[in-house]
Amino acid sequence: MRAFVAIAVAMAFAGCVQDLGATGDVIARDAAKSVVNGVVQTRFPGVNAAPLTDCIIDNASGSEVIQIAQAAVVGTTPATTDLVVEIAGRPETIRCGLSNVLGFEGINL
Repeated sequence: MRAFVAIAVAMAFAGCVQDLGATGDVIARDAAKSVVNGVVQTRFPGVNAAPLTDCIIDNASGSEVIQIAQAAVVGTTPATTDLVVEIAGRPETIRCGLSNVLGFEGINL
């Protein structure tokens, strides 16, 4: 029963976020940031999570942001963690991270 309620809440959350346009985007991004921050701190210990989190969120598609944001409601799963790590490995995310975390600019990957 608890799993059903969690899934229903997540689906309602996703539907509301999509219907709210720009406001929904802000809500989803904020929820996703809390999830991504936790994943970054766990998977990349010693890295300042905040700038890397911003890069991951900025390089995620809208549907990926919503998928990650749902984890803030129902809990982070291995699939969520895999998605965050996959986005972190994208060339644009790496460039952003090198710039934001280490101060390197104009790196061509």
